[in-house]
Amino acid sequence: MTYSIVWEPEATNAAVRFLKDDPRGLTALYEAVDLLAENPRPANSTPHGGTYRRLRVGDYRVLYLVDDDVIRILVTHLGRAAR
Repeated sequence: MTYSIVWEPEATNAAVRFLKDDPRGLTALYEAVDLLAENPRPANSTPHGGTYRRLRVGDYRVLYLVDDDVIRILVTHLGRAAR
């Protein structure tokens, strides 16, 4: 089963801001999020606050919701990890 990936506007806006400084990092992030369509709960992701999951990719973290009823992943937040 393949999930659709939906980006909330806030997460998209953050990605656009980060893209200017770190295009390689954002490419890796998008590739990792795309893989969630086939495996929404990979071993390197962790539960976060009940229904959400958190995925770290390099200097970035993604907060997302897996909706098994609709077969979609909602990316709600994108941020830089503390350095």
